[in-house]
Amino acid sequence: MQSRRPRLLREVRHWIDSTPDGALDESRADRIDWVRGAPFVALHLACLGVIWVGVSPIALAVAAALYAVRMFALTGFYHRYFSHRTFRTSRTVQFVFALIGAACVQRGPLWWAAHHRNHHRHADTVLDPHSPGVHGFLWSHMGWFLTPRAFRTELERVPDLAKYPELRWLDRYDIAVPVLLAVALYLLGVLLHHAAPQLHTGGGQMLVWGFFVSTVVLFHATVTINSLAHRYGSRRYGTRDDSRNNVWLALLTFGEGWHNNHHFFPGSARQGFRWWEVDLTWYGLRLMALLGLVQDLKPVPAWVLAKAER
Repeated sequence: MQSRRPRLLREVRHWIDSTPDGALDESRADRIDWVRGAPFVALHLACLGVIWVGVSPIALAVAAALYAVRMFALTGFYHRYFSHRTFRTSRTVQFVFALIGAACVQRGPLWWAAHHRNHHRHADTVLDPHSPGVHGFLWSHMGWFLTPRAFRTELERVPDLAKYPELRWLDRYDIAVPVLLAVALYLLGVLLHHAAPQLHTGGGQMLVWGFFVSTVVLFHATVTINSLAHRYGSRRYGTRDDSRNNVWLALLTFGEGWHNNHHFFPGSARQGFRWWEVDLTWYGLRLMALLGLVQDLKPVPAWVLAKAER
């Protein structure tokens, strides 16, 4: 009993501070850690609050806006910038979008980039923690995310990013930004309730729709690229993995659904290789380049287009 209690306390402490405790226990490394994963479960259960808080146009608008802004931060910066370095930007812009990305409740920028680089190295093999062909749909969609092995940030995979103390802080205290966002949304709702009662919203409603519902939808949209985009769609390139191009997932995830394109050539800031392949993140990055916020967006080379099989 005494040995279990310190372990329980350590896992609870990790809700705030994600720093690992010593060596990984291999006997439990690939099992779901329900204590440490409790906030993730609570995030989903909190969506049931819509039954009590109701809905309003302003709450839906805020939820949609936060989905869009945070999806762009994930796809444009957590993925195409931090994971693949497909463009350059200033340290200030890097931090701003790392901050927005941290609000997604998908852990910190170092964790995200380290994990994703490992995914490309071992895609759809037994070493890929979320291959649906190896581990099944539910595990590839979210089960892996709640294991002790997946909680760890492998800093040796991201030495180019680990040199920034602000990024290491966001990674270590990955719950801080989501909590601040949730509090800010609640306070915004309270303010609107008193200042603009005609909007028919309040603190609870803004919290439930703006944070809980928006965040859960954002999470599941993002991880469809792990699960569904390795099962359903077309294959333009004969990659060694099962990646697929899927237009519906591309629309949902701002361009990430052109996944077979990306796995064949991950070095481009653009994932919709053809003009008709809608890639909202690419359009956003182009706009940022015009404003001087990002530079050197890496294009799709001509030889990549020539290699297309369909």
